[in-house]
Amino acid sequence: MSNNSNTSSTHLVAGFVGGLTSSICLQPLDLLKTRVQQTKNATITSELKRISHVTDLWRGTIPSGVRTSVGSALYLTFLNITRTFVAEQKAQTVSMNRSSRLPKLSSTENLITGMFARSVIGFVTMPVTVIKVRYESVSYNYSSMGMAFKDILTREGPRGFFNGFWATTARDAPNAGLYVLFYEHFKSWLPKLIDRGDPSDKSVYSSSKSALINSMSATLSASLSTIITAPFDTIKTCMQLYPQKYPTLWGTGISLVRNEGVSRMFNGLSLRLIRKAGSAGIAWCIYEELIKVASTF
Repeated sequence: MSNNSNTSSTHLVAGFVGGLTSSICLQPLDLLKTRVQQTKNATITSELKRISHVTDLWRGTIPSGVRTSVGSALYLTFLNITRTFVAEQKAQTVSMNRSSRLPKLSSTENLITGMFARSVIGFVTMPVTVIKVRYESVSYNYSSMGMAFKDILTREGPRGFFNGFWATTARDAPNAGLYVLFYEHFKSWLPKLIDRGDPSDKSVYSSSKSALINSMSATLSASLSTIITAPFDTIKTCMQLYPQKYPTLWGTGISLVRNEGVSRMFNGLSLRLIRKAGSAGIAWCIYEELIKVASTF
């Protein structure tokens, strides 16, 4: 692996660009998801009717952009460091997929490193996540991020910035682990489908083919992992919006199912599914291609 493609700065920049691009493009879906999850009877149509101007769909873009771009940069960099470390401990050459410059690990290693990296970075970026959710919500009507920050600090103290952390980790850690596991599998499987045979004798793919493979792998992997972890997303949102009413992970889940039914746990899934799949397809494709470009220098 090229030294240029394996430096932390390269992964930071590639992760930042990919995360920022996907965040700006898909912010409307994130905003609608947050609002649909607030109440049982909210629908995409009803929330769209409450939007007075199209620019309102990008409300919260700054905190979302900061969280996603910085979080993506930190996560992908830390994930690469972790996966490279694991690969090197096996006393083997760090192998790579033909459409990628990232280390190849076993399924279990992909699952564990993905979960570990997401948990660590999730804790670091949690305050921004809480501010973003509150700012997007119609339940608080904050006029600025500064106002949201001051209100949370005054009413709940520093601990308020970590409301829903365990619910977020219960959602994001398995989601990230499953995503990396599925992603690496799809990167190995899709070339065989595209080439209609075993392409093992072919060299590294062209930019267009590798971009297609990586983007499709990311989209499919994000879709599967998002569906599996959907209930934790609803729990996380409720805990961050109404910390007094929903103080614990387990209690929130039981309360939502008991009072509103199992379907409540999947509120906003369609929006989150579209956003996560789209975000992964954009962010990981850009990330992987930038890493490949860096490897040529």
